Amino acid sequence: MQKIIKIRNLDCAACAAELSEELNAIEGVSDAVADFINQRVSLDYASDEALQKALYAITHFEEVELDEGGAPKKERHLKELVSIAVSAAFFLPALILQLLGQNQWLVFSLFLASALAAGWSVVWNVLHFRGLATLLDENFLMTLACIGAFSIMQPMEGAAVMLLYQIGELLQNIAVGSSRGAIAGLMALKSDTALLVEGEETREVDAESLQAGDLILLRRGDKVPADCVLFEGETALDTKSLTGEAALREVQRGDELLAGCVNAGGAVKAKVLRPASGSAVARILDMVENSSAKKAKPEKFITKFARIYTPVVVLLAVLIAVVPPLFQNFQFTAWLVPAIQFLVISCPCALIISVPLTYFSGVGTLARHGVLTKGAVYLDELSKVQVAVFDKTGTLTEGRFSVTRVCGERVLALAAAVERNSSHPLAQAFAGIPAEAVAENVRELAGMGLSATVNGKEVLVGSLRLMQSHGIAAEGVESLASVVYVAEEGKLLGYAEIEDRVRAEALPALEALNKAGIKYRAVLTGDTEERTKALLNGLPLEEVHAGLLPEQKQLQAERLKEHGKLLYVGDGINDTPVMAASDVSVAMGGLGSHAAIEASDFVLASDSLSALPTAIKGAKKTRKIVKENIVFSIAVKVALMAASVVATATGLFALPIWAAVFGDVGVMLLAVLNSLRMRRI
Repeated sequence: MQKIIKIRNLDCAACAAELSEELNAIEGVSDAVADFINQRVSLDYASDEALQKALYAITHFEEVELDEGGAPKKERHLKELVSIAVSAAFFLPALILQLLGQNQWLVFSLFLASALAAGWSVVWNVLHFRGLATLLDENFLMTLACIGAFSIMQPMEGAAVMLLYQIGELLQNIAVGSSRGAIAGLMALKSDTALLVEGEETREVDAESLQAGDLILLRRGDKVPADCVLFEGETALDTKSLTGEAALREVQRGDELLAGCVNAGGAVKAKVLRPASGSAVARILDMVENSSAKKAKPEKFITKFARIYTPVVVLLAVLIAVVPPLFQNFQFTAWLVPAIQFLVISCPCALIISVPLTYFSGVGTLARHGVLTKGAVYLDELSKVQVAVFDKTGTLTEGRFSVTRVCGERVLALAAAVERNSSHPLAQAFAGIPAEAVAENVRELAGMGLSATVNGKEVLVGSLRLMQSHGIAAEGVESLASVVYVAEEGKLLGYAEIEDRVRAEALPALEALNKAGIKYRAVLTGDTEERTKALLNGLPLEEVHAGLLPEQKQLQAERLKEHGKLLYVGDGINDTPVMAASDVSVAMGGLGSHAAIEASDFVLASDSLSALPTAIKGAKKTRKIVKENIVFSIAVKVALMAASVVATATGLFALPIWAAVFGDVGVMLLAVLNSLRMRRI
């Protein structure tokens, strides 16, 4: 069984790794991951007893506590600010007295007070010994560096270590908190209350208590609390918070209202379609919150790297402290400082924090632009895509169909009865048409249409191919519109012509994809070749394949992979085979579709193709920043570790201990700040 536990006060990457190891050591608990950025623990447990042990371990780990819900606490960092201020109040006069050559022991005492004021929490964490992992975390390394500096009578270095470390931790926590805030801002999409209409009266209720069929009142400025259908009146919706698009959408009776949108018109009544927990907003938050569970390769590499790297550098530090003095008249004191510096510099926190933070920022940034992803691993895949393949209907076209011509009696009434059971975009054309009766035993025939029983008779509604496959005499209609044929009891009754049009943003979006690195663009559709070419004429496409069944789309997608990694963009409902064959799949406008979210790696919540080039640019920028942080962090640390050893071996220069602190805290802070650049696309 799986469990996600929301927590508070887990603010250290090394601590998160340590808690993960502690939880995985519990019998009956596996795949435990403590996520200090998202402030949550995910794990698999075999029994209630194992879960209780895990909860005990979490709540008894440093200052970590369970998050029982409610509004998130605003991080004020008061404790850190007070520690830094008091430490600086001792450090500055001590530094002045030292420069003036005043009483050495007074200077020593002031620097010691400064170190204790800044580092008391660090030392406290070290005293809470929980095994070998405690000896390898940054709290222990900083304490060791500070004690080493004071022991060789370099009190300014010792105080500077703790003061700089505390400042670095504060800045890091502010930066990480800022990124958390970007994701937490999505919670504003949720509405806590709703106005339930009961007869002539209304009463305020918890939004979570709404059920399908409930009637609610939406006043001007109210946030839609659950996915609804407009029951009475007409209004305009502000969808910016949900889709990232700063535009109002006009809605009329019968139109769907998605949770998270704001009523920008007058007061209206709406009927709830599904509970708040199953709304578009709930799925958005679930996708973004769970995205950290699917880690990209660099994240997995850093985790494995840290497990091997940290013990190795500790062993090297011991060798530096012990081996050289054996050949230099046992001068162990001279090599103590470089050994401590080596340990401090080597701390891998810059990588452990910045790499997942970059992906986290990338996921959050794309979410604000109306692009939802299931995990960091898909950002990496998206950054490598070279081929973009599109479905036609509802993707390159608007997918808003209307009946323009009808031939035959009872065609519209029968088609309306059957099509209202379909999720296909073509079915929308019959939504407002009165049905002849209720259709029963509705069955979808992939790529061809629907069969059903209406008034006890078998009815077929779909393409010419559907009619021919059932031996029904039907001739093709020469039309650039989509033609839907209707047959009853094996006899053709007639047909209806339905028209669609190309999206306004299709041309600029396809051109922008080329600039974003997509070199090959193609369309795979089940529509006829004549209609497809007429509709898509003028769009920059390398290939167009029409008249395809879902299985044929999959084969074409496999062939197109010869040009590079393939991105498929469709409606996520009828394209599951081709989505499975693609390297990255994207669902257009899938907010109202559970199937779209299940089948795709990304969802364009804005229902706009213009968001796709933004997503690709964001994915590439994320990967670039991750590489920058890895290369920068390792290069600076290796250079400083080598400098520390060379300085002592040659005696040509002295590397101060505060430089070692920069190699840890400074590099970590710069990497974190670089990660936050991801928030700007």
